[in-house]
Amino acid sequence: MKIFDADNWHEIFSALKKNKVRTFFTAFGVFWGIFMLVLMLGSGNGLKNAAYNGWGDFATNSFFMWTQRTSMPYKGFKRGRSFNFNNQDTKAIRENVPEVKTLAPRIQAGGYRGASNVVRGKETGAFNIYGDYPDFMDIDPVTITKGRFVNQKDITDMRKIAVIGNGVVDALFKEEENPIGEYIKIQGVYFNVVGTFKSKKNGGEADRDANSIFLPFSTMQKTYNYGDAVFWYAITSKKGISASVTEEKVIKLMKQRHKVHPDDNQAIGHFNVEKEFNKMQGLFNGIDGLIWIVGIGTLLAGIIGVSNIMLIIIKERTKEIGVKRALGATPLNIISQVILESVFLTTMAGYFGLVMGVGALGLLDNAMQNSGADNRFFLHPGINFSVGITALVILIIAGIFAGMIPAKRAVSIKPVDALRDE
Repeated sequence: MKIFDADNWHEIFSALKKNKVRTFFTAFGVFWGIFMLVLMLGSGNGLKNAAYNGWGDFATNSFFMWTQRTSMPYKGFKRGRSFNFNNQDTKAIRENVPEVKTLAPRIQAGGYRGASNVVRGKETGAFNIYGDYPDFMDIDPVTITKGRFVNQKDITDMRKIAVIGNGVVDALFKEEENPIGEYIKIQGVYFNVVGTFKSKKNGGEADRDANSIFLPFSTMQKTYNYGDAVFWYAITSKKGISASVTEEKVIKLMKQRHKVHPDDNQAIGHFNVEKEFNKMQGLFNGIDGLIWIVGIGTLLAGIIGVSNIMLIIIKERTKEIGVKRALGATPLNIISQVILESVFLTTMAGYFGLVMGVGALGLLDNAMQNSGADNRFFLHPGINFSVGITALVILIIAGIFAGMIPAKRAVSIKPVDALRDE
């Protein structure tokens, strides 16, 4: 049978037009199945996009590490002892843990929800003050809007420069003022503003970044009498090496250097970003899997409806099939005709369901963007092109299977019996 034969398509349309209401509701089952599958997948992607957007460009193969009180006595030291990381620890990590790709020591003073610690003229504010290395931008990057970030020359020369967030700019400067080159007083010491930035995250983390000020690590240590103390480390692993492996080796080294019991799991606090990110990925993969199961189940109901309606059509066309067989139509001709009808009905209904689903997601996304809705929990719902193609392929295959049983029923009809059928 030729697929592009006009007579074949005329037969298909004639068969489907005989009972328009029945055809509509049969097609609607498939339409609804694919429509709901697209909506659910798109909504799942909206949740996923919002969650990933909350991370910004944060390095997912990273971990953080800081000191706490010991919980076990060791080598003459009592439990409950406090200790700090230091600059020598930084050097030791670089020299003894080759799995480390990026190492960013950090110190902090104040907080944007505490007492005012920054002054410019008559304006004051409370902000997070961080002492950082340039490497920190490789772990938790921000978008530089003006000027530059801290560089190695600032560290070496202990320059009194500052890079300020957009929240700090709004609080200390007028809208028409350019902060670059201006001085701000941070805890009684003047610093020259060399750069401004905005966060790549959203929600509370974005607010925290916006109300932050970055200073050179060495400058902050010396200016505020922190000695050689390091408050915590941000560390990433080299490509192909799990952050957990690197984390274990670094913590072991720090325990040895600070005489902490090897089994004391409380003395060094740590947060593994890679583990948390993998958990989130696993959650969304599970959600996607559940959506596909529910969506395919809904679609299957529609496909069964197509198969049933084709059986009814075959029953109604028994005499016509008998005439075709008597005139020399082969079983392959009959099977091809029935399957083609099934695939056409399934594919057309599914295609419109796919288009309407994508359209609905597009309208929802556009409405959310125009209304300025909070995107912390739902952002850019939609499906990938590959998912749409996969859905169409599934529909075509399903249409073939939906037509198999009716096709076999049609072939089983004997020409003589068919011609006698009323």
